[in-house]
Amino acid sequence: MVDDTIPGDYLACPIRQVISKFGDKWSLVVLYSIYNAQNSALRYRDIKSAMWDCSPKMLSATLKNLERIGLISRVAYPEVPPRVEYSLTGRGKSLMPNILSLIDWAKRNFDITPIRVTE
Repeated sequence: MVDDTIPGDYLACPIRQVISKFGDKWSLVVLYSIYNAQNSALRYRDIKSAMWDCSPKMLSATLKNLERIGLISRVAYPEVPPRVEYSLTGRGKSLMPNILSLIDWAKRNFDITPIRVTE
C-alpha cells in the first residue's frame, strides 16, 4: 500500500526506479557476466561460476527478476537434461554502456584490490 503523504514525483524518481528494479547486490554482476559472453547465451552454471559467492537461490531470484523487467531473456530447450540459456535483450544491451562507464569510473576512483573472503 502506498502512503498518500508521499509525493508522486518522489516515487517516480529515476534513481529510485533503477534501484528498485536492479539495484540489488547481484543484478549488475549477472548483467556483466552475460555481456562478457560476447553475444552468446550463457547457461546457469556459467553465470554461477562467475558468482561463486552468490547462493543458488539468490542467483535464481536475480535471473527471474532481470527477465521480468526485460533486461535478459531465458530460453528453455526441451531436452534431457533440460537446457536453459540466458542472454541480454535489446533493453539489456542498451544498459551496458552505462554499466561499463560505472565500472571504468570505479577503477579510476577506488582502490580495486581483491577482497579476501574468510569462511
